[in-house]
Amino acid sequence: MRPSRRFELIFAPIVREHLQAIDRRHHPLIRGAIEEQLRFEPSVVTRNREPLRRSILGAAWKIRFGPENRFRVFYRVDEAGGKVYVLAIGEKQGNRLRIGGEEIVI
Repeated sequence: MRPSRRFELIFAPIVREHLQAIDRRHHPLIRGAIEEQLRFEPSVVTRNREPLRRSILGAAWKIRFGPENRFRVFYRVDEAGGKVYVLAIGEKQGNRLRIGGEEIVI
């Protein structure tokens, strides 16, 4: 049973550019994972959802999903306001994370 509190998802404008750097065939998977993972209990630790040790692009949390857990969504939660701010979407291959076509050092 899902909790009754539903969070509003707010996407940073730059996220559109991040998605353009990812093959379009993965976009439905990404949208679905964001909906499933972040609408309810976005700040509850799970196997694939965890707080960051240090902030990346202003985000405090990340989720990983997809084939070989290659996709990452970085976000911040406003518990009091009931909002989740999606700040970046990237693709990890090996030990390299690319967000918007640029490699990010983590």
